[in-house]
Amino acid sequence: MRRHWGSCAMLALAVALAITEGVYVFLWFVGHAESSGMVPRILGLWTMANLVTFILYAVFWELLLVGVPIAVVALVGWLWWKRLPEEERTGDQFGGRKRSAGGGGVSLLFFIGFCIKVFIDGKWNVLIATFSLDYVVGSMITILVWGLIIFGIPIAIGLIWWITREMKKP
Repeated sequence: MRRHWGSCAMLALAVALAITEGVYVFLWFVGHAESSGMVPRILGLWTMANLVTFILYAVFWELLLVGVPIAVVALVGWLWWKRLPEEERTGDQFGGRKRSAGGGGVSLLFFIGFCIKVFIDGKWNVLIATFSLDYVVGSMITILVWGLIIFGIPIAIGLIWWITREMKKP
């Protein structure tokens, strides 16, 4: 760290700039989406089709205007890292490798499941403001059951297989 403090400072600056750029690109996209008529200005008039279209376009513009420059900078950083002597890039000076906890993949799966449920129910172009609490909660319970069936059955089969294999060991 002492030998490469300048690079660490540049990395911190790059992260701050990337976050700032991401926020500004998103604000630009929101204004563009409203002014172009892609989505209604009033949230109560949005449909699931508006929501999914908005999310997909926002992800596209963020990847194009933020992700590509980050990838280029990451490539340059990786090339710099590979040029360092082996003893400097082993990671031992930083106390070894640290692992972080998982992310929020479950909420993404719930959102995708909710989109599928709304589409199946024929409410894709219905105003979200007209959804009742009972419909949303019932949909979440249905999605939870779908998830338990889709993921729970293979997990249960694997667990039963593992238990029977362990029981047969001497």
